[in-house]
Amino acid sequence: MVWNTPLATLGQLPSMDKCWDLFCSPSPPPPFFKNLFRETYIQQEQGESSNDRNDRAIRVAVKWYSEHLKKIEDEEKIQVIFLTNDRTNKEKALEEGITAYTCEEYIKSLIANPDLVDRLACVSDEGKEIESGKIIFPEHIPLSKLQQGIKSGIYLQGTYRASRDNYLEATVWVHGDAEENKEIIIQGLKHLNRAVHEDIVAVELLAKDEWVALSSVVLQDDGENEDDIENEEEKENILKTSVNKDILRPTGKVVGIIKRNWRPFCGMLSKSQIKEARRHLFTPADRRIPRIRIETRQADTLEGQRIIVAIDGWPRNSRYPNGHFVKNLGSAGDKETETEVLLLEHDVPHQPFSQGVLSFLPKMPWSITEQDMKYREDLRHLCVCSVDPPGCTDIDDALHCREVENGNVEVGVHIADVSHFIRPGNALDEESAKRGTTVYLCEKRIDMVPELLSSNLCSLRSNVDRLAFSCIWEMNHKAEILKTRFTKSIINSKASLTYAEAQMRIDSTTMNDDITTSLRGLNKLAKILKKKRIDNGALTLSSPEVRFHMDSETHDPIDLQTKELKETNSMVEEFMLLANVSVAQKIYEEFPEFALLRKHPAPPPSNYDILVKAAKSKNLEIKTDSAKALAESLDKAESPEFPYLNTLLRILTTRCMMQAVYFCSGMDNDFHHYGLASPIYTHFTSPIRRYADIIVHRLLAVAIGADTTYPELTDKHKLADMCKNLNYRHKMAQYAQRASVAFHTQLFFKSKGIVNEDAYILFVRKNAVVVLIPKYGLEGTVFFEEKGKPTPRLDYNNEVPSLTVEDTTLHVFDKVKVNIMLDASNIQHQKIRMVLVEPKVRHKISS
Repeated sequence: MVWNTPLATLGQLPSMDKCWDLFCSPSPPPPFFKNLFRETYIQQEQGESSNDRNDRAIRVAVKWYSEHLKKIEDEEKIQVIFLTNDRTNKEKALEEGITAYTCEEYIKSLIANPDLVDRLACVSDEGKEIESGKIIFPEHIPLSKLQQGIKSGIYLQGTYRASRDNYLEATVWVHGDAEENKEIIIQGLKHLNRAVHEDIVAVELLAKDEWVALSSVVLQDDGENEDDIENEEEKENILKTSVNKDILRPTGKVVGIIKRNWRPFCGMLSKSQIKEARRHLFTPADRRIPRIRIETRQADTLEGQRIIVAIDGWPRNSRYPNGHFVKNLGSAGDKETETEVLLLEHDVPHQPFSQGVLSFLPKMPWSITEQDMKYREDLRHLCVCSVDPPGCTDIDDALHCREVENGNVEVGVHIADVSHFIRPGNALDEESAKRGTTVYLCEKRIDMVPELLSSNLCSLRSNVDRLAFSCIWEMNHKAEILKTRFTKSIINSKASLTYAEAQMRIDSTTMNDDITTSLRGLNKLAKILKKKRIDNGALTLSSPEVRFHMDSETHDPIDLQTKELKETNSMVEEFMLLANVSVAQKIYEEFPEFALLRKHPAPPPSNYDILVKAAKSKNLEIKTDSAKALAESLDKAESPEFPYLNTLLRILTTRCMMQAVYFCSGMDNDFHHYGLASPIYTHFTSPIRRYADIIVHRLLAVAIGADTTYPELTDKHKLADMCKNLNYRHKMAQYAQRASVAFHTQLFFKSKGIVNEDAYILFVRKNAVVVLIPKYGLEGTVFFEEKGKPTPRLDYNNEVPSLTVEDTTLHVFDKVKVNIMLDASNIQHQKIRMVLVEPKVRHKISS
């Protein structure tokens, strides 16, 4: 208890004893409870620093507390212990008769809790450690000097991003407008200088003659020679092979850390080979995070377990940072444990909804009231239906199409009115905003909103009345929009169809009921809308998606196949895109400074280098000066003898793209969505699973007079912060979903043994090729250097691009055969291993 506000006179302060009585009383304390107290109030002495005064105030409070407890006869003897890691503060406390310990001393004194010792942070004096070992890293420049250097332009500030494929390489994305130095390459252990992925760092640019290019070598840190720095230097030399001067990029070194982004990391213990050793290395699940040295007495128990470790510090004489054990998650390879790991590693909020959040849900049984209908249109007479993937329970959207009296067509997109149930500022709203998005894993769904809303009251299931937000167009038969209107509504969906069921109805020669007629009308208009979009330069890209078929008892994947897209997938997509564009126009017109929009930046020209070179190797030209030119050249890039080539080019094109992001219209002036070739765009159609759509619903409701404005809506700085969180959550959800697919793919191949499949080369590296297996939508790396085997002669050509292994030359898009198997030799990083079968590479072993 530290009291630091100088109130009038000491005599006016309430007695601590009086406050103690109030604290122990069952009735609530009066308002003065939080004011200052006579017994613990101290004034700052002349020449005493604020920190020293605060330390003294704490000691005074501890002393009073200790004396006070002695007076309480009913209580057993309670000893007050003062914990501090401040050496001077502890010494003074002992001099004053206070029982004081450091955290380490206290934890080690607890006989009943030996495991707690492992959880102690490593706080040994860095200076002392340096005396005992060779200095590896340069000293970090103090923060005050870094800030001066950044102001004067000597240093650049940016976000450090470690490479997933090469532990001796990273990039720093510079903050601000320094466009020419947007990305700086950092290469080599000393230049990386103890930065950890996502730290905010200060970088000093190297002279131009020291600039490098991003390496094409795949280097993983095996942690076997942690003190062998000469071995590290050898590896660094591999990165510095001669490259074309045209591809050299700004290169720098980390000179200081502005803000650490250390968090608890999931991974596994790499047990020391020394008998009864207490110091071990921890290997994080994320390859971008360095190994961490920890002390533990539980190595035998923790071996083979997924654990959480926190970093405490990184001395200059240590190859790895120091840290401490936090928690055991369970056995590696166990589905529940691995799912927990991927959710924690991707920072996905996944705890059950609290009672405070659930208290804002509607009470059951729920029904639509007259008050609910006040600003709504009754559209229950319309032939509305939904079309979704099989097993979908969170149905966001439904559609209708009908001819009107004047011969035109009325089309409606009806979206679940989630904002009716989630009101601004309450606990349910705050939790949904924090989660940002629903996360779809292979076996489970982490909902953004509680299940009562996501799968019941908001889900537009068939044959029940539901509240919706409708976007309704009048169109002619050329799909030209004549009128657009928005209304809160009540609907009753006539059917919940899968894509396959909807397609079957459209293709049927015998079905002519209202639902089928509506679907045919929608499908016909959707084809026209899609052609218009593509003519405007919208991109049609390809990314293989896989679907697992699970065993009903074990829930292990027993089959894996790429998802087949039907015409109806495209039909639904076209009307969702159109609704999003229409709503974006409306909310921007009404709120030019406060609209939440979504943009997709055009990629920098250099992003397309790999695509252009790959196409050129097949005698095809890809133009990249505009989205339209790119779309047209992709359409033309076909080879009759190689029909899959166009798909490969489109897959490669997706890798060149930038990330689409949410932004506030008043904080940006570039609204364009490159991929959709649309000047304005937002997200309106999935409010059950995206919080951005809830904000857009609120803006639209105010724009049409169905709701009132609330302050948060018109604060563009708060909206910009919200967009930042939404972009982060969206990105993490994507990564978590990919990690879930990767884990289930491993489970699938675990029971398959060795599988032989056709593959296509997507990328070539200096010592490996990355291949795609169309049958499984699976990507993997084929390495040509293996431990314990002779290294073949490798010749990498960046211009073609190609890799020659002995006498066999491999190009991008070449068709090959690979063996696929699960490599479980490293239980921490189990992986799908691929070996080239055709063409056969013959190793020449020199005598």
